[in-house]
Amino acid sequence: MNSTAPPKLLMFVDDIYEDLELWYPKLRLIEAGAHVVVAGPKARQKYSGKHGYPCVSDAALEDIVAGEFSGLVIPGGFSPDKLRRDPVVKSLTRHFAHAGQLVAAICHGGWIPISAGVYRGVRVTGSPGIRDDLENAGAVFEDAPVVIDRHFVSSRKPDDLPDFCRGILEVLSAAGHRLS
Repeated sequence: MNSTAPPKLLMFVDDIYEDLELWYPKLRLIEAGAHVVVAGPKARQKYSGKHGYPCVSDAALEDIVAGEFSGLVIPGGFSPDKLRRDPVVKSLTRHFAHAGQLVAAICHGGWIPISAGVYRGVRVTGSPGIRDDLENAGAVFEDAPVVIDRHFVSSRKPDDLPDFCRGILEVLSAAGHRLS
């Protein structure tokens, strides 16, 4: 992956995703010049958010080639609880974490890195509802709008989205990606 090129980022989607936590980062990252691909269990499938806003996936999870991407952004909602059971989702998440590429999770999105086994010793935040899960996975929990630990970015809730997106852009810029 050429780090001087605009980043190509992967996002996960399934039913009952948190609407704002998918759409705000997706649009902000596109605005900054990133190419964003939203992958779900099926390609070109319409998924409904918690508040009813639809998202049509660009690709099927099983068709994603991790090496074509610069990082991963994981929205919250209840979809991460279902997605974290998918071996492809866990494998993709491990790829980005072990490659030192962006792994960004907000709210309940932290369930996916937990299940992928990549949060041990990582400073993170997330929804108060998954604090015990984060700590039991070996993460170091901090109650803050955004926590950046190397290539890991995490936030607690939709109100933290401006800080979350600034954190994502900071990590991508530090990796040498061109952004506007």
